[in-house]
Amino acid sequence: MANTSGNTPNRSRSTANKKPSAAEQAPGPMTVQREARTQLAELTGMAAESVTSFERTEDGWALEIEVLELARVPDTMSLMASYQVDLDPQGTLTGYRRVRRYERGRSDAHRSGGR
Repeated sequence: MANTSGNTPNRSRSTANKKPSAAEQAPGPMTVQREARTQLAELTGMAAESVTSFERTEDGWALEIEVLELARVPDTMSLMASYQVDLDPQGTLTGYRRVRRYERGRSDAHRSGGR
């Protein structure tokens, strides 16, 4: 029998009006990393090159992102910096600070890992 009332067929109202839970609204790790890089680049005006540390915290997310601060020739002499970036659970940047500055071609023998 055809629906002649002009209305769309009834759908379960419980699923149509259901709001997603906090876990369903939270972005995934790849989205968080992309958003962190984009937001940091917009705020600092410097290109984010890589994410060297990434973890979920009680307050959201904490990342360490490397950026190119000053390009030099040769490239191994360019100045790089690592920024600690904090994001809320939805992936919005809430704060950042530079934690390290170094020449691209130099290794850091005193530092193990990203943080």
